[in-house]
Amino acid sequence: MFASRRGRIAAGVLAAGALLALSACSSGNALDSGSTSSSSAGTITVGSAAFGENEIIAEIYAQALEAKGVKVNRNLNIGQRAVYLAALQDGSIDLVPEYTGNLLQNYDKSTTVQSSDDVYAALQKALPAGFEVLDQSQAQDADSYNVTKAFSDKYNVKSLADLAAVKIPLKVAANPEFATRPYGIPGLKSQYGVTSELIAVNDSGGPKTIAKLKDGEVQLADIYTTTPAIKDDGFVTLDDPKHMILAQNVVPLINSKKANTTVKDVLNKVSAALTTADLIELNSENQGAQKVSPADAAKKWLADHNLS
Repeated sequence: MFASRRGRIAAGVLAAGALLALSACSSGNALDSGSTSSSSAGTITVGSAAFGENEIIAEIYAQALEAKGVKVNRNLNIGQRAVYLAALQDGSIDLVPEYTGNLLQNYDKSTTVQSSDDVYAALQKALPAGFEVLDQSQAQDADSYNVTKAFSDKYNVKSLADLAAVKIPLKVAANPEFATRPYGIPGLKSQYGVTSELIAVNDSGGPKTIAKLKDGEVQLADIYTTTPAIKDDGFVTLDDPKHMILAQNVVPLINSKKANTTVKDVLNKVSAALTTADLIELNSENQGAQKVSPADAAKKWLADHNLS
């Protein structure tokens, strides 16, 4: 769901420092559970953003590497992009699952590319020295604007362009950074002529965001496209005819010093196998009544794809 705190790493690290400390206090796998310096030679420290899907993919990476004899440390659920990019920069982590479009806009807010291949090519050029991305997966998980079916029917809204004709005040539930994201509140205004108010909910399109949409506290909600609730609750995902939201393929972002032949081979095989349908199924398992853990969901997926 996650790709702009991309404000150039030097500034990003300073801005994220306080967040990094807070994140370390809030997670069971926080940064204070391991070394804050670069991991030892031959060891890869895998990090993840603070939402379930990203943690599942991080576990897939970690377990796939372990199956090939690579020593792995975990530093999962450490925060949003500003936090984990700072951790990657200072060596607290070496590898994290990312999403191509949002990561590109982190480093190049003025980019005009849209397709998966063009976004991937531009991202490779935009990354700062010391970072690289390995093969991208066909699996995508993008931000998306969602409304209830009742709202869609009442105002005849099927796309973001239709919102310009809606005369009531519009509120959007999304993470706080949506206030400045190119595809957030500013993008709605500049690309679609839609004025809206952000209602900040810091759960990455999770239960609190969904509840505000269902309860009518907001008219729109930013929900990642692989979230089971979109289908389960009958939400209408609005079309984006101007492609304001870029292609968002899952991709491993890694410290170049740790990207040896074995690591590349393992992670590229994972990327070749991972699909959008897999992400939806993995999220359903993790968010369902049985609440399968990210580690267990990853283990099953790897076994099913002969990668463990």
